[in-house]
Amino acid sequence: MNFEYYIARKVARAGQQSFSRLIIRIAVVAVALSVTVMIVSTALITGFKREISSKIFGFWGHIHITDPDINRSLLEIYPISKKQDFYPSLDTLRKVTYIETRDILGYELEREKDTKGGIRHIQTYVIKPGIIKSKQEIEGIILKGVGSDFDWQFMQRFIQKGRPFNLSDSTASQEILISQQTADRLKVGVDDRFIIHFVERGEQIRRRFTVSGIYKTGLEEYDRKFAIVDIRQVQQILGWKADEVSGFEVFIDDIDDLQILNEYIYYEQLPTDLYAETIRDKFPEIFEWLELQDINEVVILALMVIVAIINMVTALLILILERTNMIGILKAMGSGNWSIRKIFLYYAAYIILVGLFWGNFIGIGLCLLQDNFELIKLDEANYYLSVAPIDLQPAAILLINAGTLLVTLSFLVIPSYLVTRISPVKAIRFK
Repeated sequence: MNFEYYIARKVARAGQQSFSRLIIRIAVVAVALSVTVMIVSTALITGFKREISSKIFGFWGHIHITDPDINRSLLEIYPISKKQDFYPSLDTLRKVTYIETRDILGYELEREKDTKGGIRHIQTYVIKPGIIKSKQEIEGIILKGVGSDFDWQFMQRFIQKGRPFNLSDSTASQEILISQQTADRLKVGVDDRFIIHFVERGEQIRRRFTVSGIYKTGLEEYDRKFAIVDIRQVQQILGWKADEVSGFEVFIDDIDDLQILNEYIYYEQLPTDLYAETIRDKFPEIFEWLELQDINEVVILALMVIVAIINMVTALLILILERTNMIGILKAMGSGNWSIRKIFLYYAAYIILVGLFWGNFIGIGLCLLQDNFELIKLDEANYYLSVAPIDLQPAAILLINAGTLLVTLSFLVIPSYLVTRISPVKAIRFK
């Protein structure tokens, strides 16, 4: 049996009755608290980023294909033909092979890789701004026209009242899907009617719509501005042909493939008169804001590790001083300094592991409670979400545990040097 490990076990058992018991418990609580905070904060930040990103991508897709002359604004209206070689066959693309280049020690190494997924769906859209006039209110609105290729899976989750409008008829539907914000401001509900005014080619155009449903995504900026209608209505208002659209929305399987697939589509699939752009590039502000959350996560993790280190250093020093007599006897019997230091490092590792156990138990438990019972509510107007989201990643939890154990033990090597300063003769006399 490992001599140092055996002595460490005996010391740990004896420590339950010694005066350092309180210090050990405080160290365990400190480690457990640090790990709990790290697990909860990581799960919250990851969940927050995932939910916000999924809402934005669900509303607009991952990649937009448009006319290259637009200034990247959604309100720029340039017609392009939907009769393209890539439409709708692009959604049959499952994987793309690309060359990954890495710089290792000044050498550029290349290797072939495949994307994790491919193209899930492609659909057309047309955008047109207008002004809603109901019996009591006037409200600016942007109509997003969608066709029979529209994937309702995302919007179905957020329709709170009514239903999606029917696109199967041979004539353009006069129904409209509006947000809860728009419905509240206009004081309208399902089956109510209102008129939207447009200006096109110097003339005022009016269209009457019936509310088929009311949705709420929580993305206040989009909910306030957009309503969804039959694409044929918008095409008629603009005077476009049936095969003319504002652009294509492309949905992908895995967000990690976004940049690779965007470049593949642009360089390999599109004609020279079309342009492909990711939603990250189109709306950089909100994604930059999400990336700032990574800084918060790093700060929280660093602070919690520092708390654990400080408490463990204090506990280790007290344990060494408490066992001065034992250290002197072991040195007198021929044990080396490093061997004795290992005894206390094993003991410290035991304390850390106990703290990790309780930290994981409490942290994962709190996350599961929030995930299942939604105890923590958020102001949707400020956070885009009504409840605090949780995304427990096993890899992240393992990394937190391994990192806390290794980093804390590494810092404990220095205070364990105190063992070398203890004289055997003086230590044996020490009471």
